[in-house]
Amino acid sequence: MDRSYYLELAESGLKMPIGTHLVLHEHADAEAILLEGERLGSVVEEAARTFGAPMAIPVMDLKLEKEALLSSHGVPEAEIDQFHFKEAPEQDWAVSATPRMKATCEAISHVAKNGEFLPVGMGIGPFSLMTKLVSDPITPVFLAGAGSTAEEDEEVHLVERTLALAMNAILPYLEAQIKAGAKAIILCEPAANMVYFSPNQLAESYEIFDRYVMEPNRRIKALLDAHNVDMIFHDCGELQNEMVSRFATLNPAMMSLGSSRMLWEDAALVPNDIVLYGNLPTKKFYSDSLVSQEDVRQLSAELTRRMRATGHPFILGSECDVLSVPGAEATIKAKVEAFLK
Repeated sequence: MDRSYYLELAESGLKMPIGTHLVLHEHADAEAILLEGERLGSVVEEAARTFGAPMAIPVMDLKLEKEALLSSHGVPEAEIDQFHFKEAPEQDWAVSATPRMKATCEAISHVAKNGEFLPVGMGIGPFSLMTKLVSDPITPVFLAGAGSTAEEDEEVHLVERTLALAMNAILPYLEAQIKAGAKAIILCEPAANMVYFSPNQLAESYEIFDRYVMEPNRRIKALLDAHNVDMIFHDCGELQNEMVSRFATLNPAMMSLGSSRMLWEDAALVPNDIVLYGNLPTKKFYSDSLVSQEDVRQLSAELTRRMRATGHPFILGSECDVLSVPGAEATIKAKVEAFLK
């Protein structure tokens, strides 16, 4: 798409959350809707309409690709969430779309057909999926950063094989969403952060970060570019400045960062044709003791003022998907409405 679309949204002063999960759970049969493409598409549109957003964004569920990968490998459904590879899978295998994936694609088609909102897809990043497939990714990532190779160390071999296998689940799902009509993809790479990468090692070299995070994501960017689909890159983890600068080299149309980042400082790290999005602490919206409505208003005003002073294109929004928390739904929605006002 023409990048001016996002720049014009930023120029207009748009404010929007990623709020589909919140609206979905206003329906009594939310779990059933997730499996019914047309109804899910209507809910995605309802969320966009509720919050005055021009984009129709799916639920940010980053478990779908793991489910697809492991169910294709014969892992029982009840074991998937806690499953980790103990040995490196030496064979690649085809990954079949799950009912949830098919419903999401049908929802995107529904949005695209209606034409009221920009149809947006969703996917997990390769490194983040890898961290869900092994029980301890931190140690082998550190060992690889210290120079250990897959030939020398079984744990490094496990990480590198599962990272490669992750692409078998990610790429076909992205292609399916693009075929369904997605014009942009939110790619979520929250595990690419200082929990999984040693700051001391990074101070010496970013080689392993580039190999484990940037190179797989460049493959995804190439896929999106080949289909003229925009990347919206999301990472809500604890980041170093150099990480932000490296993510910017993917040249996403938008970059979404967590509330730990000072976006007005990140504006100096990111080219002016990339819209910065976020980054109100919506993960805390469920609790008035953590973030009150007045806090939301003040944070919104400060972030808007500081970003305006930088001159960098900016859309005020949530740091992540605004999740519906049982018993706190009204509190959360009131705070979303507070920053929209």
